[in-house]
Amino acid sequence: MATISDVARAAGVSPATVSRVFNGGRVTADRARRVREAADALGFSPNRVARSLRVQRASVIGLLIPDIANPFFTALARGVEDAAQRTNLSVVLCNTDEDVDKERRYLEVALAEQMAGVVVAAASRKHTDLSAAAARGMPVVAVDRRPRAAQVDAVMVDNQHGAEEATAHLLERGYRRIACVTGPAGASTSEDRLAGYRAALREADVPDDWIRAHTRHADFREEGGCTAMKELLGLRTPPDAVFVANNLMTVGALRALHEAGIEPPAFGVLSFGDVPWASLVRPSLSTVHLPAYDLGEAAATLLQERIAGSAKPLQTVVLRTALEPRNSTAGPG
Repeated sequence: MATISDVARAAGVSPATVSRVFNGGRVTADRARRVREAADALGFSPNRVARSLRVQRASVIGLLIPDIANPFFTALARGVEDAAQRTNLSVVLCNTDEDVDKERRYLEVALAEQMAGVVVAAASRKHTDLSAAAARGMPVVAVDRRPRAAQVDAVMVDNQHGAEEATAHLLERGYRRIACVTGPAGASTSEDRLAGYRAALREADVPDDWIRAHTRHADFREEGGCTAMKELLGLRTPPDAVFVANNLMTVGALRALHEAGIEPPAFGVLSFGDVPWASLVRPSLSTVHLPAYDLGEAAATLLQERIAGSAKPLQTVVLRTALEPRNSTAGPG
């Protein structure tokens, strides 16, 4: 199918001139004739493409997330899409795989395609770069993770409070050697959840040296959680419970425990983030519920306001978590 660039080359004009011809812009009669003749010869469909050119910037937004295989981001994406559809926006989903280079390339595509705006769950707190979008005036909303240097609207979860509440719950149930498997060093969610875990243990007078020795960073994925749990079980003073800072790593941690012949609730397991089968397994899995859908919906709503020209000061919306205790933290017996 012929493109606007093909027509421009055949007519000896720029793509912008072709756009003006089919959008009613001012063009000389000779150029307009050449464009229309080239379009007819190439079988170019001006009505459809002209409409696309008129509405493209106002009808498509990008959503950059680290891992579509994670049910948390699947629910978040649904929230973005449902909110976007209410104002006739379409969503282009981009999976960054926690890779800042891949993330940068997707942002370049968003700018090149003149998307109306972008919702970004940053691949890195330190290295995600939104400056090109800011320089071009593209609206951006950070969701779940806030890049450190970015001046953008944001929708976040109160990760630290949720992690502190979860760790305190484990202490209340009688566990005393509580380890933590958190995400990659430098990711805002990893740091905030680790901070909440530390705060609860320090409140219980657990020494910092012990906390550091029983903390592991992983990649927010199942295999990383499994490897980290195996390392913790191999310590001279192994834990009797673990707080795992996301749902996929929890699956890996449970696999490591099963392979070692260790079962909850004798060994406590608490997941920061939902898994669909949490209430179905035996023992049922204690979790911290994250409002993933609401995060996405709120982020898309903020983005729509910016696309519509809102000049409000930058906003940060913070949503609360909810602890959902089940049998995997019933106590060591």
